[in-house]
Amino acid sequence: MSVILGIDGGGTNTRAVIERDGAVLGRAHGGSIKRLRVGAEAAEANLRTLLAEVYDISGVDRVDTATVGVASATMPGVKEWISAVLEEFHVAKSEIVGDEVIALDGAFQGGPGILQIAGTGSNTIGRTATGERESAGGWSSTLGDEGSGYWLGLHAIRRSLKAYDQLKPTPVLERAAELWGTTTLDELVNVGNATPGPDFAALAPVIAELAGEGDALCQGLLDQAAADLAEFVLLVRRKLRERHGLTDEVPIAWIGSVLGKIPGVLERFTELLKAEAPLMEVATSEVNGVEGALWRARRLAEQG
Repeated sequence: MSVILGIDGGGTNTRAVIERDGAVLGRAHGGSIKRLRVGAEAAEANLRTLLAEVYDISGVDRVDTATVGVASATMPGVKEWISAVLEEFHVAKSEIVGDEVIALDGAFQGGPGILQIAGTGSNTIGRTATGERESAGGWSSTLGDEGSGYWLGLHAIRRSLKAYDQLKPTPVLERAAELWGTTTLDELVNVGNATPGPDFAALAPVIAELAGEGDALCQGLLDQAAADLAEFVLLVRRKLRERHGLTDEVPIAWIGSVLGKIPGVLERFTELLKAEAPLMEVATSEVNGVEGALWRARRLAEQG
């Protein structure tokens, strides 16, 4: 009776589930384990706290196999530090992969499909029935991540500062000041330029709220996010067709709060995809990344 552990470590929070023979023993939720976002010390502390909690809830003191999906898994040292912590918690066998990998398997369990990630960051990954993969985007908050929560927050501030210069003030700067605890525009700009910077992704709900109230700048950002995300999916679709001979449409899955929680973005995203590929099946509900981690952990256990 194998005890398995699945962990989904996104840019904002981390979820863990332990199960035995298909029965869930415990679930826990904690802070981010992405070093680039919270720093090495906080990331490791968050992982240890999460593991201690899920072990306690599950009533176990060891795990046979574990899969951890984490943003920036390919960065130097990431797999090493996570593996070391797992060993401290008596995990016999583990793998550390990108959070996009577990989300892809959560959606398709090894089968073909295209996954759009649109949470704190963004990334698009597609896979054929024989395992070939293509991707687009996901080049980090500094270099890309179009359509993500971070992108929305950053560009809301940028466009609002431009509007301020044009004597066309928007409520975005006022709401950002409330969120960041600043009282002057100079203070807000200093916070925005700080290292480490503010949580730009936390502005995404504010942008959605203001768009719902008729703010044209915010609505334009949401429309652009939907268009960028759809463009990434269509680009991966084209790569799969041109490089791997794919002819049939593959299903589209998605994960992340931009598509899952902001009104209108998923609808526009789907509309744009259907306009290009009418037979494309687009999921109406979000992928559960931790389920993909568990699926991979089960396979790891079966390998012995």
